[in-house]
Amino acid sequence: MEKIILTGDRPTGKLHLGHYVGSLRRRVELQNSGNYDKIFVMIADAQALTDNADNPEKIRQNIIEVALDYLSVGLDPAKTTIFIQSQVPELTELAFYYMNLVTVSRVQRNPTVKTEIKMRNFEASIPVGFFCYPVSQASDITAFKATTVPVGEDQEPMIELTREIVNRFNNVYGKTLVEPEILLPDNAACLRLPGTDGKAKMSKSLGNCIYLSDTAKEVAKKVKSMYTDPQHLNICDPGHLEGNCPFIYLDAFVRDEHFERYAPDYKNLQELKDHYTRGGLGDGTVKKLLINVLEEELAPIRERRHAFEQDIPAVFDMLRRGSEAAREVAAQTLAEVRRAMRINYFEDADLIAEQAKKFTAGK
Repeated sequence: MEKIILTGDRPTGKLHLGHYVGSLRRRVELQNSGNYDKIFVMIADAQALTDNADNPEKIRQNIIEVALDYLSVGLDPAKTTIFIQSQVPELTELAFYYMNLVTVSRVQRNPTVKTEIKMRNFEASIPVGFFCYPVSQASDITAFKATTVPVGEDQEPMIELTREIVNRFNNVYGKTLVEPEILLPDNAACLRLPGTDGKAKMSKSLGNCIYLSDTAKEVAKKVKSMYTDPQHLNICDPGHLEGNCPFIYLDAFVRDEHFERYAPDYKNLQELKDHYTRGGLGDGTVKKLLINVLEEELAPIRERRHAFEQDIPAVFDMLRRGSEAAREVAAQTLAEVRRAMRINYFEDADLIAEQAKKFTAGK
């Protein structure tokens, strides 16, 4: 069996560090590992419309922003098929069939759906499209027969539902679909990077993001305003690491060699943490280290993005070609699904002959 990856992002804005450590950085590593036969990365515009139906222009404008972020972090169209979800209509048809295999109560139990409904104030009036987007995700994954889905931990319930749909379909109609496995970030700090304000999740809507496309000045300003330890009022005070944003970010980004360049008084992050917790180390020093580390990571990304921005028509052409390639694959899976469900009427010569015989018998 081929090893295939499917993953993606909603185009509701530019991508941020949470996306980067949670999935983007890993995608590039997987792309370049040579361990996968095919990699599909989707700009999930149809899914984004489920809670932005009254503002489609927002989605339209951010397609190119996400595409530029993809290219700037190192996703290579020669190795990875980058496509737009809405340009592959086969995904919608698959989702329609899968809806018959899932109950309303099952979707309601999904903790991610519960959280997002509350976050969007949909408790009183949930759009049907939004409520069913976990089924749509199952369609996206199975259409490309993905064996691996690299996502953050908040998407685990979605993958579990996909696996249930796959098993249900295969049990009812015969083995057709591939059951995917989830691939979580291997760095615990990358599972869910908090916002700069200390909130549990970095989110565009909360305004607590550091974007991949931010300038060096903007990144520095945001780091300097980061939530730290409210009890660490003086440098001499012992500091606490739990919930302390700069240290969480350093967990995700810093390497031992960074200390040689930017904090030579320390050999590694543990030494820095030890000094902070016993007192005598100021938040400003920690943030200065983080600013340097992030700039080293983001400067090449920013530079590549600027280069791609010089030829936007070429980026759209890349998306068109990727969408056409993705549609070919999804159409093949859809044909197999139709055959399994026995709704491929015009291709079923035996059915046509049987019906012809039935209605002409005895005449």
